Amino acid sequence: MEIWNTLIQEPMINTLVVLYSVLFGNFGVAIAVFTMLVRLVMLPLTLRQLRSSKAMSDLQPKIKELQKKYAKSKDKLSQEMMKAYKEAGVNPLGCLGPMVIQLPIWIALYQSVVGVLATTPEQLLNLSQRLYSWPIVYQAIPLKEDFLWLNLANPDPYYVLPVLVGATMWVQQKMVSGPGMDPRQQQMNSMMLWMMPVMFAFFTLQFPSGLAIYWVVSNVVGIVVQYFVTGWGHLLPRAPVAVPSKTETPAGGSRKRLT
Repeated sequence: MEIWNTLIQEPMINTLVVLYSVLFGNFGVAIAVFTMLVRLVMLPLTLRQLRSSKAMSDLQPKIKELQKKYAKSKDKLSQEMMKAYKEAGVNPLGCLGPMVIQLPIWIALYQSVVGVLATTPEQLLNLSQRLYSWPIVYQAIPLKEDFLWLNLANPDPYYVLPVLVGATMWVQQKMVSGPGMDPRQQQMNSMMLWMMPVMFAFFTLQFPSGLAIYWVVSNVVGIVVQYFVTGWGHLLPRAPVAVPSKTETPAGGSRKRLT
């Protein structure tokens, strides 16, 4: 725990306070800027995860064919699937590594936002023990909690942020949620598409609105990054591919439709 606080959480807390001081005492803007900085630092991991996920998605039709072809031989199916992964340069677990590495960072960011939004004497005492002995840091405490119509230490009274959190998370999920190769996978994709946005929107109804700002900004940045890597993905319906009519080209060069 001491290593966690020293190497991860305390630098995040102090960076948030410094940004608050630099950005004219606006903690809402400080949270947004800080979230974008964290996403920028994590960009190589995010890109690796997105590219691995896209490669796995592109390979699914071939995997489905192999499953049908070798349905009666699991050993042969396993060999052919590993061969397909190797030929495509895809690691089936390649998208999990970046996610595992990012998880502690998101937890620390969550704890940092909550910790900086100290509203009780006990919370302020705990916060003071995590601050660096920099004048710019100590002079900023306690932080002003007002931002637009919000008190960043309390939930959004007008439910705007919960809607934004759910909507942006749904868009991000939809961009990567493929149709699935079998009914079970389709059902799982559909459940995740709606369950995660609804769950986080519900959390936002109860958590400080400062955290909701972090979620919204993080989701928007994720959507932008994902768009440049994979396009809109499965968010927009794909236009049907036009099948050209059969034609023949006579020796004279004119084209005539076959009947």
